[in-house]
Amino acid sequence: MPHRHKVREIAQQSGLSPATVDRVLHGRPGVRAATVAEVERAVEELDRQATQLRLVGRTFLLDLVMQAPKRFSDAVRTAIEAELPTLRPAVVRTRFHLREEADPSAMVDALRTVRRRGSHGVLLKATDHPEIIAEVAELTRAGVPVVTLVTDLPDSERRAYVGIDNRAAGATAAYLVTRSRSRGDVLVTLSRSEFRGEEQRVRGFAEALVALDPARHIVDLTDTDGLDPTTLSAVRDALAVHPGVDAVYSVGGGNRATLEAFDAAGREPAVFVAHDLDQDNTELLRTQRVSYVLHHDLRADVRRACRIVMQAHGALPGTPRSVPSHVHVVTPFNQPSAFAPPLP
Repeated sequence: MPHRHKVREIAQQSGLSPATVDRVLHGRPGVRAATVAEVERAVEELDRQATQLRLVGRTFLLDLVMQAPKRFSDAVRTAIEAELPTLRPAVVRTRFHLREEADPSAMVDALRTVRRRGSHGVLLKATDHPEIIAEVAELTRAGVPVVTLVTDLPDSERRAYVGIDNRAAGATAAYLVTRSRSRGDVLVTLSRSEFRGEEQRVRGFAEALVALDPARHIVDLTDTDGLDPTTLSAVRDALAVHPGVDAVYSVGGGNRATLEAFDAAGREPAVFVAHDLDQDNTELLRTQRVSYVLHHDLRADVRRACRIVMQAHGALPGTPRSVPSHVHVVTPFNQPSAFAPPLP
């Protein structure tokens, strides 16, 4: 039985005699299975407590560097601040570097500032841009682990990606659209095609749509940054040119503006699939303006990201690795109670 504890410590933890513990550890015969299980449980408990002891008094300073609409960055910030107390006995502090508009040079400047000031780790949501990838490499060489959040930079030197399987999420959206009463074209709205996660969602959606309903067409809109003014203008123009659109898959947000454009055109989408239970989508889902929200637990994501940073510094056991988050299909009738009141 592999372990790193003294026989005396295991005996104290299990309540067994040192001689019995020694017999179990060396696999000698004549020991009951229940006794072996008690020793194994004691070793596991000592392992966990040793990890906690290593974290006592440790302070980690993390930097969240993110380009996203304020409604989403606010949701991520709230999730991080809610999770920080659960990371005790370590103390984790976070600095926030948040932008709404796509500007790779500004993101690079933010990352360089983090590198210059020093950090224990960076949680990053950024476009797949060569200068950003190069700066991730510089941070890695400086000993600052980078964890990509929500959208990945797979060709970079980041330590791990935390977020959903975006391609599978897009395919799920296509399934929901094709099982609805919608029969027309599908409006797919992105914030930026340079976000690898959004590009993967669209690819998964398109592939599944061809397999499930090959006669359907996709109308792509991108480069709105997911902001309401730019989204409103782009959707209005698209609806004027494509009268057959009767479904929406919102990859990058701006959903209030999308619905405002439909209202102005005197039309109503037969199905509307969105991502993330932010403040806007929670209300739109509750009032049934949005049909489905593909939701993942942001608190679980940021908790995992923080633990990956700690693993990278040897403060927690295990090797940092990417693990996809679970995607939940949320309707107006199964919204988590933490997000919205039940329907009347």
